[in-house]
Amino acid sequence: MAAEISRRQLLIGGGAGVGLIVAWAAWPRRYGARPAAAAGETVMGPFLKIGADGHVTVIVPQAETGQGAWTALPQMLADELGCDWRTVAVEPAPIGPLYANALAVEGLAADVTPVPLRKVTMRLADRWAADHEAMLTGFSTSVRAFERPMREAGATARALLCMAAARRWDADWRACDTQAGFVIRGNDRLRFAELAAEAASLTPPKTPPLRAPGEGKLAGQPLPRIDVPAKIDGSMRFAADVRLPGMVFAAIRQAPPGDSRLVHLDKEAARAVPDLVAILDNPGWVAAVGDNWWAANRALDKLAPRFETKGGLPDSGSIDAALAKALAADGHSILSHGKPDGLLGDQAIHADYSAGLAAHAAIETPAATARITDGRLDLWVGTQAPAAARAAAARAIGVPEGDVMLYPMPLGGGFGAGFDTRPAEQAAILAQKLGRPVQLMWSRVEECLHDRFRPPARARLSAALGPGGTIAAWRAQVATPATIRDTVERLYPSLPIEHGGEPAAVEGMLPGYAIPAFAIDHHPADIALPTGVLRGETAGVTTFFAESFIDELALKAGADPLSFRITLLGANPRLAHCLSTAATLGGWEGGGKGSGQGLACFAGYGSFIAVMAEAHVGADGRITVSRLTASVDCGRAVNPALVRQQIEGGLLFALPAAIGDPITVTRGLPDQRRLGALGLPKLSQLPELQVDIVASTAAPGGVSGLAVPPVAPAIANALAAATGRRCRTLPLRSAA
Repeated sequence: MAAEISRRQLLIGGGAGVGLIVAWAAWPRRYGARPAAAAGETVMGPFLKIGADGHVTVIVPQAETGQGAWTALPQMLADELGCDWRTVAVEPAPIGPLYANALAVEGLAADVTPVPLRKVTMRLADRWAADHEAMLTGFSTSVRAFERPMREAGATARALLCMAAARRWDADWRACDTQAGFVIRGNDRLRFAELAAEAASLTPPKTPPLRAPGEGKLAGQPLPRIDVPAKIDGSMRFAADVRLPGMVFAAIRQAPPGDSRLVHLDKEAARAVPDLVAILDNPGWVAAVGDNWWAANRALDKLAPRFETKGGLPDSGSIDAALAKALAADGHSILSHGKPDGLLGDQAIHADYSAGLAAHAAIETPAATARITDGRLDLWVGTQAPAAARAAAARAIGVPEGDVMLYPMPLGGGFGAGFDTRPAEQAAILAQKLGRPVQLMWSRVEECLHDRFRPPARARLSAALGPGGTIAAWRAQVATPATIRDTVERLYPSLPIEHGGEPAAVEGMLPGYAIPAFAIDHHPADIALPTGVLRGETAGVTTFFAESFIDELALKAGADPLSFRITLLGANPRLAHCLSTAATLGGWEGGGKGSGQGLACFAGYGSFIAVMAEAHVGADGRITVSRLTASVDCGRAVNPALVRQQIEGGLLFALPAAIGDPITVTRGLPDQRRLGALGLPKLSQLPELQVDIVASTAAPGGVSGLAVPPVAPAIANALAAATGRRCRTLPLRSAA
C-alpha cells in the first residue's frame, strides 16, 4: 500500500466537528501521527486545519527558538492558500516521519560519514528518516526544508476550497481564486469556514496549482510575527510555565564528565529546608524536590553533593594538549583537488590559529515537565529534536516510545542547546520515582557548568600565492572534536555511524574563492569534554581561521584586502556583490594601518554574506567594536523583517565568542558559572548595525546562523589594521 500512495494523496485529509479524518486512514501504520482536530475544526491535511469561525491553523514541524519559524512557514502556506494573516494560528506538529527535516537529515548523514563512503551516507539518511522520525530544527534549514511542503499544502487546500465553491456556483473551479479568507469569483464570495468540511471530501488536482512568485499577497512581506504578542504580554508558555495538579518542582546537580559517582550528601542539613519534598539521586546526578523551585535549589545547596571521578578530568591545559596532539598526528582528508603540496615550496606562507570553547548562554535555562498516568508519560519540553527527546525519555524509564506523549514547547533561545535530551530524561525519571507530576529546571549555574560548548579547535594553514594576486595552493589542517558525529550518536544511539574524519568539522575552511589546488584535513581530537552544536556551527571557528588568513595573504601580496578578495571571486558573483556592497555601505578606505577596518565573507546554508567591522583598542586595552555593516543575499526573502532580525541577532550573538572572556576549564567543569562571567557586551557597548538585504529571485537560503561566522574574522582583521598586530586566537585579545 505504501508504494501506491503518492505524496499528493498524503497531503489531503478532511473532517469536521469532532475531528473526522478522511484520507489519513489510507496511510501506512508507521505514518500514524496526525494533527488533532478540536470541535469545529476541519483537518485539510498534515499541515493545515480550518475552523468554523474562520481561523486557519498551520501545523509547523519546526521548533520556535526565536528565529521566526512559527511565522515564516505559516506565511508560505498562507500565501498559497490566500487567507487573512490576522486569522492564522500555529500548532506544533506531532512526532512522525512526515514531519522529518529531510534537508537536515541528508546534511547530517553526510557530515558523519567519510567522503569515500557516500553510498553509506545515503543508506544512513534513508534509515534515519524511516526509523527515527528525524524531526530536527537547526542548521538554518527550516525555510529551505519546508518551503515546498508548505506551499503545496496551501495550494492544494486552495484548489479544494475553490472546487467546493464552484459546485455551489455551478462554475469551473479554475475560474475561482482565494483572497483574505474567501473564495471569490467576480462578485461571488464564500468564507473558507463555510466550505472547509465539504472541500476536505473532494479529490484534489494531480499537481498542486502553485502560484507564480509574487502572485500571492503575503510572501515577501514583512508581516508581524505570530509569536511576538504572546511573548510581549507574557502569555507564551514555555516548559517551565506548565502547571499541573499536584505538581512539585525539582532542581538538580550533575557530575563532571567521565566515569563519576556520587560520594557525599548532607541529607540532614537539607531536610531542614522548608517545603522540601524529596531527595532523589541517580547515577551522575542528584535532585532535590520541593513545593517550589526555590526550596528545591536551597536544599541542593545544603546537600553539598560531592562526586568522585575515575581517571583524570580535563582542564584547559589538557584540552590544549589534546588539540596539539591531534594536529601533530595524521589527519583525514575531507576535500582535495590538484596537488597543493607540490606548490607549497619555500615561499609558502604559514600560520597557526586556535579557538576556545564558546557557550550557548540562552535566556531560558533547560527545563522539562513530566507526568506519568497509568504507565504513560506526558512530557512538556523545549527541544530541537522532539523524536529523539521522546525516545531518550522512554529509554530512561523503560517504557515503549508509543507510551510517551511529548508536547514540544517553544524555546527561549536554542542555538543548538535544544538538541540536549538530558532534561527530558531526568524529568521522566523523577516523575516515575515520585509518582506525581514534576517540573525540573536547571539553575543558571548548572546550565553554565554543563553546557555542551562549541568545540575548541586548532588549525595550521599554508598557502602559496600565484601571479596577479591569486592563490595557487591552499592547505588547511584542523584539529577539533567530531562534534556533529557525537551529537548524532547521542540523539540516535542505534544508528550505524562511521568514525573518522568529519566533513562538518572543517566546513568553512575552503572559502568561496577560486583556488586551483587545495587540501582540507580533519584531525579528530579527544578533549574528554562533551561538546555540542552552536549557532553558526563549526563555521563560527573555521571562517575565523580562513578569512583571517586571507587578510594575511593579501598583506603578503601587497593588495587591498577588498581587491584581493574580489579578484578571487570571479566565479562567485553573489558573494562578490555582498562584499562590494558591504564595503561601500561601510565606507571602506582600504583597510590600511590605523584604519581599524576589516572585512570577511561567508557562503553557507544556500546564502551569502559579507561583513565589514570597525574596531579599535582603547587606552585600557579593551576592544571596542563601533560598527558592523553586513550585506546579505539569501535568495527570496519570505519575510524581510525576519531576515533582518536574524542577521542583526547573529551579528550580536557572535560578539561574545569574538571579544568576550575566554572559557577556562578546571577539573572537568568551566570556571565561568554565571552569564556575567562570559564577558557579554552591555547595551551601551553594542556596535552600530547596518544590514543590506539583496533583492533576489533565487531560491530561499538559510539565515539563522548565517551572520555568525564572518563576525570574528572581520573584527580580527579590523584590529590588525588598527594596531598592526595579528591576533590568531579566539576570543581575540588586544595584547596578542
